[in-house]
Amino acid sequence: MAPTTTAPTTTGPYAASYAARRAQLDGIRDRDWPLIISNKPHAPSGGRTFATYDPATEAELAQVADGDAADVDLAVRSAEQGFEAWRRYSPQGRAAAVRELAAALRENADELGFLDAVDGGSPFTSMRTDALWSADFLDMFADWALMIKGETYPATGTGLHYSRLEPYGVVARIIPFNHPVLFAAGKLGAPLMAGNAVIVKPPPQAPLSAIRIGEIAAEILPAGVVNVITGAGPATGAAISAHPGIPRIAFIGSERTGREIQRAGAEAAVKHVSLELGGKNAMIVLPDADVERAARGAVSGMNFTASQGESCGSNSRLLVHRSIADEIVSRVVEQVERIRVGVPIDESTEMGALVSREHYQRVCSYVESGVEEGAVLATGGARPDHLPHGYFLAPTVFAGVSPTMRIAQEEIFGPVLSVLTFDDEDEAVRIANDVRYGLTGSVWTRDLEKAHRFVEDLQAGFVWVNDSARHFPGVPFGGVKASGIGKEESYDEIVSFTQTKVVNIRLRPEG
Repeated sequence: MAPTTTAPTTTGPYAASYAARRAQLDGIRDRDWPLIISNKPHAPSGGRTFATYDPATEAELAQVADGDAADVDLAVRSAEQGFEAWRRYSPQGRAAAVRELAAALRENADELGFLDAVDGGSPFTSMRTDALWSADFLDMFADWALMIKGETYPATGTGLHYSRLEPYGVVARIIPFNHPVLFAAGKLGAPLMAGNAVIVKPPPQAPLSAIRIGEIAAEILPAGVVNVITGAGPATGAAISAHPGIPRIAFIGSERTGREIQRAGAEAAVKHVSLELGGKNAMIVLPDADVERAARGAVSGMNFTASQGESCGSNSRLLVHRSIADEIVSRVVEQVERIRVGVPIDESTEMGALVSREHYQRVCSYVESGVEEGAVLATGGARPDHLPHGYFLAPTVFAGVSPTMRIAQEEIFGPVLSVLTFDDEDEAVRIANDVRYGLTGSVWTRDLEKAHRFVEDLQAGFVWVNDSARHFPGVPFGGVKASGIGKEESYDEIVSFTQTKVVNIRLRPEG
């Protein structure tokens, strides 16, 4: 299943899309993609660069600065200076600047969406929406400017006792490749509104939009408040994790990397590390559910059309009561086969390419494993015939999956949906909870009492009833078990970027 090595963009299904975007593509290739430190482009200390590739053509897209520990240290010093200025802004002043950044993101949404499509492989329309969502997140956090406050305590009758929420100073956000602009920009809101300066570490597979966001932020925020450090491999992230001048790290990505960050951070200093990690999420369909709605929910919840299933929140395990399993599978397959897989930069594309050769081969190995272990390949499992180049995999559905198969236990992070069956509710709960992860879950039923029982029993941090995939403004998102620590997308996220200081004042003598 290895992709081809040649990648023409002048013939076949790629030609029209790439011809229409030729000027933008040339602009990407012809410019520098530096580090952003102290609001200025910064050449990497070691003089090295690395290539980022277009997943649809397998062709080199640009050369990107390969930062190292010296660059991380420089970014920390820059952020320390930026923090001293930023922390003295009033809450309303920080909110105004963050809103200005949100407006700039909206103005540049087409450019940012295009960068993510050509660099990361997801459809342009989805990535443009991500850019707009990131602006919405910034506005939401700015709305809470005057809510970032402490409490008073009636501890004594002779004094004043109160708490303050104060910023950490320099914080780092290490982000994944599936939603680059959303995570690079939208995830700035909470730490900035809490008064911190931020170092952003983009993914090596799709770093371009984060660099562009750093350039946009440099036009609005004080120098050093947002710094962007790119790197080809794990060394840059490891340097961030181990730097004693970064007391707060937020990471989104794999469990393995999250644990490495915890370990490196603990060896360097006492750090607050929040983690949004993987998921092997169960969507449970009871026999009384609306079958058509549930089938649509299973397809939308897999995020085939948003990110090729490259989403930690995807309901990659569809648990269906045996009595309706055949009907559900039939409807799911029918819907999946209508998804338009195509060149990511084409606005008609609904599902794009996997992010890299390495990741494509990894996902394909899971397809092969499912077949070898006896699952029934209901649809997909191979490259679409009309796309001879690039890291494309048709949306894939396996039926007849048993709970012990690899495709039912391990996070694939690709367009592979596994359908399992159960005979009673206790069995459904056992199967759902019998994985190391606990990010999301959903239950589909018309019986409200049953729904609440499942909500209580499911080991997941974010649960839907008769819904899937959607996030909601201000509602805390995050997992349990191996899916992470902490909640995001909410006021809880702002608080997580603060430290509590308690003040005790004696007003008069006791007695």
